Amino acid sequence: VWTLAGFCYVSFITDVYSRRILGWRVMTSKTTTLVLSALEQSLFTRRRTNVEFTTTGLLHHSDAGSQYVSLAFTEELQEAGITGSIGSVGDALDNALMESTIGLFKTEVIGHERASWAGWRQVEQATASWVHWYNTERLHSSIKDLPPVEYEQMYYDRTVVVSEPAAA
Repeated sequence: VWTLAGFCYVSFITDVYSRRILGWRVMTSKTTTLVLSALEQSLFTRRRTNVEFTTTGLLHHSDAGSQYVSLAFTEELQEAGITGSIGSVGDALDNALMESTIGLFKTEVIGHERASWAGWRQVEQATASWVHWYNTERLHSSIKDLPPVEYEQMYYDRTVVVSEPAAA
């Protein structure tokens, strides 16, 4: 994202099933720290909203950017029990969900203010507002025209087994 103070970069971690953005970060450099911070936020979000959350079977798919193939990032995935997956170089369709999310972000946030971003903090504030709106209000045709948080809650409502009290 171009700002009057220079470029800043945004990283998102999205749940493929619900389309919910679980983690995101804005920084002035496109480094491993950027994506690690977004990953850590996504894990915190999951653990905060679901105490029984486990990373078993979890897959992190990304493009082949240097920050995603770095030793620090791949080690963090391993330590968290997450399987890493890298898409084909130069194939936007291989990471279509993230390309779509970033496209929406650019259209719905960045494009409106293109000439007036003062710096990364302003982009960060706009991103926080957009992510909240995206997760709680924006309707997604791929998930029955529901917002991600609502669609995700429907899943949990269907799969949570409530134990019945034992008969006396």
